[in-house]
Amino acid sequence: MIRVAAVGDIHLGPDGAGTLRPAFDTLSERADLLLLAGDLTRHGTVEEAEVVAGEVAGLGVPVVAVLGNHDYQSDQEAGVAAALDRVGVTVLEKEGTVLHIGGVRVGVAGTKGFGGGFAGRSGGEFGEPEMKEFIRYTRRCADGLRDALEALAEAGCAVRIALTHYSPVPDTLAGEPLEIYPFLGSYLLAEAVDAAGADLAVHGHAHMGAEHGMTSEGVRVRNVAQPVLGQAFAVYHLPVRTSDGAGPGTGTGTGTEAVAGRAAGVR
Repeated sequence: MIRVAAVGDIHLGPDGAGTLRPAFDTLSERADLLLLAGDLTRHGTVEEAEVVAGEVAGLGVPVVAVLGNHDYQSDQEAGVAAALDRVGVTVLEKEGTVLHIGGVRVGVAGTKGFGGGFAGRSGGEFGEPEMKEFIRYTRRCADGLRDALEALAEAGCAVRIALTHYSPVPDTLAGEPLEIYPFLGSYLLAEAVDAAGADLAVHGHAHMGAEHGMTSEGVRVRNVAQPVLGQAFAVYHLPVRTSDGAGPGTGTGTGTEAVAGRAAGVR
């Protein structure tokens, strides 16, 4: 089993230094990797990102992240990602990364994603240029997620995880006002996950939502927004399968592998 720790929407600022570190220091005993599902900062400043970096530096397990809408607020998203990269966090956007964990190749594909709504109640690429670009941006995110997942399959990953900030399904939004569902996620993300295949999809963003959901093709979806979890992180156990459905994947040691991918790429 691969033990996946995950949390999103930690919204750290300068006064948050040290608040999560005591819990994160237990990660190496409880999990094999940590996923951060966006909204890591309050206002998307480099100063706030450096606080986040201090919380997750040197944990002894790989850390993979996507950014969220809060992390874009101050137009410093590149600096936010760079601050995390400096302490070894892999920040993904329409790309994937391969981790070697106990002889198993674990692939994580990530994108922030965007809104638009869900089947039967969603926006479309029609009308004003602003509306068309809204949905096209979401589609680009979804296409990048699909391409990254497919590249991870080609790279021989025995476990594949989709990491987003926005939700791919409405199930995990239960508890949020229906009126804001279109701003919390998009069915296009679920279509990408189902088309390429994954063992787990993890997202944040929906603070008042529910933890558990599923795509139409049966991929488990988990909302790991910290207000939903009510704790520093959750841990999910994923079985390891090879292409024939049995046994562990290939690879040795623990680390991160760079693999040439498609348009989205694999890091």
